[in-house]
Amino acid sequence: MGIFSRRQGATLEPAPAVGPSTPFPAAAAAGATLDPTLRALTGQWTIDRPHSRIGFSVRHAMVTTVRGAFSDYDSTLYFDGARPSESRAEIAIRVASVDTGVEQRDAHLIGTDFFDAQRHPEMTFRSVSTVHEGGESFRMAGELTIRGVMRPVELQLDYLGSVLDPFGFERAGFDGTTTIDRTDWGLVYNQRLEAGGTMVSEKVRLQFDISAIRSAPLT
Repeated sequence: MGIFSRRQGATLEPAPAVGPSTPFPAAAAAGATLDPTLRALTGQWTIDRPHSRIGFSVRHAMVTTVRGAFSDYDSTLYFDGARPSESRAEIAIRVASVDTGVEQRDAHLIGTDFFDAQRHPEMTFRSVSTVHEGGESFRMAGELTIRGVMRPVELQLDYLGSVLDPFGFERAGFDGTTTIDRTDWGLVYNQRLEAGGTMVSEKVRLQFDISAIRSAPLT
């Protein structure tokens, strides 16, 4: 999954060393079936934050969708294009960086009804296996921790392509999605509507729209 870290305007730094030291379960498709372009992507990557988004969407009052994103996070990624089962990712998101475009709503989200940012400042994702489903589609299973509660999740991950940009950086695009039930992580706050239903859906769609830049080789 292309989730990495870079601050806008900062000099690109090598990502922490993350590699295939511990094999994951075998991929569904053999590495020999992979596109040579994917094989060439093997290595460590870092996020280009101004061109990426780690966010969510949730139904509000049964009739509209509220969208938000997190701007402050750290992560590491190792992508193995020849052996996708050895690819891995970790991300730590500072929940206080949530932005839905409404300050009052953001303050509610980081309070005790939802993320409880003072007691649980970070939500984390750590991959445990990656499977190549064919073509440019992958499935990444991992552990998502929110408010100190860890639950398994699966991301549908699609590779969107790669290019050498005008600044000389090798760039790759990834699109990851999954839907969770927030109550599984203790985010149970809600209000009942007079006509039936609830103010905030229990189902939340997580979205990872990633533009990744290859990290400089470690020396």
